[in-house]
Amino acid sequence: MKKVAFICVHNSCRSQIAEALGKHFGKDIFKSYSAGTELKPQINQDAVRLMKEIYNIDMEETQYSKLYNDIEEPDLLISMGCNVACPVLDKDFYANWKLEDPTGKSDEEFKKIIFKIEENIKELIKELS
Repeated sequence: MKKVAFICVHNSCRSQIAEALGKHFGKDIFKSYSAGTELKPQINQDAVRLMKEIYNIDMEETQYSKLYNDIEEPDLLISMGCNVACPVLDKDFYANWKLEDPTGKSDEEFKKIIFKIEENIKELIKELS
């Protein structure tokens, strides 16, 4: 089973959502991880709240902010999108999903990003199946 790592700088929002949705929808196809090049003290609380509301997934129960070096060596790296600076890693990205960071935006904007991540996860499942 392939290991897929979703990467963004802070590993607190988009990459955490992708990890959770990867585990939710793709658990039979790939192992999901998320990581960043910097740590935040907690997962974005709007992401936590909306993921519970939409999917009944409690990200704080099974996930935490972690660095790229703290996860298993992935087979595929997926960038969530680089707003300021892309993380530089020792492996090429399989894809860049070019997602805007919804931090500080309305629930509607947040949900657009969540649903786009879901769509991308389902497309990745097709690619890897």
